[in-house]
Amino acid sequence: MDRLWREVVKFGAVGGAGLLVNLLVFNLVRQVTDLQVVRASVIATIVAILFNYMGFRYFTYRDRDKTGQTRELTLFLLFSGAGLVIENGVLYLATYGFGWNSPLQNNFFKFLGIAIATLFRFWSYRTWVFRALPVRGDTVVDAKRLPRAKGEEPRPKVFR
Repeated sequence: MDRLWREVVKFGAVGGAGLLVNLLVFNLVRQVTDLQVVRASVIATIVAILFNYMGFRYFTYRDRDKTGQTRELTLFLLFSGAGLVIENGVLYLATYGFGWNSPLQNNFFKFLGIAIATLFRFWSYRTWVFRALPVRGDTVVDAKRLPRAKGEEPRPKVFR
């Protein structure tokens, strides 16, 4: 439980910094361009995704498996893209569905979308992207030497 709590705190620290990046870029783009609100939000979300990847990989999940970084980055971008749709879907619905389009309302619904997407991202990142290494004291056997079914990918087997 202590390990999960530390992970949540680190995830929150990176996420909080990413939230600030997201909202700052969003409001900056809204001020200096004529882009529509959701397009400005998508740009801000992409900048925050890039910022967050660095924080998650090198701070929050620095102790996690690094052997499949191409797979990790691909999954990170896939789940971040799903989070982008959730986050900006809330803003889109509020803006174009209900006509709530003042700067205050835009920021409120952007924040609400980020909050909902964050729950999804936390679950998906820790489950699929930044996989935990075996607990200390476990022995990892070379996967190439383990018997496997025809066509099955080799996987390390952990013995306790």
